[in-house]
Amino acid sequence: MSWDIAGMAAIASIGESPAEIFRSLTASRTGIAPLRAFEAERYRTRHAYEIDDRGGAGERPFRASEWLRTVVAAALADAGLADPGERYPVLVGTTLRELRSAELWWTQGRAEPGGLDADRLDFTRALRDTGRAAEVHTVACACAASLYALAMATDLIDLGLADTVVVAGADSITESAFGVIDRVQTATPDAVRPFDSTHRGMIMGEGAAAVVLCRRRRGYSGRALLRGVGVNCDARHATAPDGASIRAVIADAHKRAGVHPAEIDLVMMHGTGTRHNDAVEASALADVFGAVAAPPVMTAIKSMTGHTLGGSGLLSLIMATLAMRHGLVPPIRGLTDPIPEAEGLNLARDRVRTRPEVAQIHAFGFGGINAVAVIEKGIR
Repeated sequence: MSWDIAGMAAIASIGESPAEIFRSLTASRTGIAPLRAFEAERYRTRHAYEIDDRGGAGERPFRASEWLRTVVAAALADAGLADPGERYPVLVGTTLRELRSAELWWTQGRAEPGGLDADRLDFTRALRDTGRAAEVHTVACACAASLYALAMATDLIDLGLADTVVVAGADSITESAFGVIDRVQTATPDAVRPFDSTHRGMIMGEGAAAVVLCRRRRGYSGRALLRGVGVNCDARHATAPDGASIRAVIADAHKRAGVHPAEIDLVMMHGTGTRHNDAVEASALADVFGAVAAPPVMTAIKSMTGHTLGGSGLLSLIMATLAMRHGLVPPIRGLTDPIPEAEGLNLARDRVRTRPEVAQIHAFGFGGINAVAVIEKGIR
């Protein structure tokens, strides 16, 4: 079974479209900048990968909802589904929903006339107001959320409940989450450096991404072909990943996609820049691809976008489609001295010119929530 990815859109700190983000990645441009959302002096980490869209008015609520509406509309247009009368199911993956809007309401009284409308915190109303959403379901399961939503979209299509589903992900930086991460990390990172011996931890980023997933049609190929999505949840630890569980979800994704490890040409790694997560992911990949004669090129875009949380998996998937189209894999910015667990991997220290046909995308979240997608190069 496979599905067409007919359209896509994204926004992040380094670009307002998939093409612009990809150009930034291949040029090794980073989105990190001094923290804008709130007072940096309260925290050890004083930088983040924010979308610079506040202007002179300063902080405002419902920014994530704005990005989400933008990318959903752009993905539908990219798929050629511009008829405003057509409505589609929308599945949104997120970590924090509109928590930042709740913070602004509580601390500064900023929301909307009459107070904070709780119905706007899970994106349902924001998308229904556009007139393009038949129904909206928000999947809030940490950093694997958008790939979980993608797996659910394949189920909707296979069960005959829809022929076309919009899958999206969005998160804005919240002060409460930023503060928690700042306190639990033992070191103070100045950038995200996945798989490098100098990595010091994760830094949050902002972004939104969307794809249009369709039942596969004979003779048609969209931006990419989704071959399969594997998901699991081991719940073994609140924050620490489990290597056996990651190996299992990769194996499940390969089985669903009908591929062997030797057929994977590109891996978009989760790559958070935290010591334990990087080591466990690298070790799992070494186990999976250790016996492959020509191992896949591996990269991690959080080195330039920061951790965009619930939408990070979908953003990596969109960048994988562009890497396959252009024959160019972005580098892992800042990678000079790989950690021991990653030394045998084919890591992209510089941008790599290659012709990947099949890509594997990782998204791993707190609580052992894991998702891996496998896509094949499309024609468009």
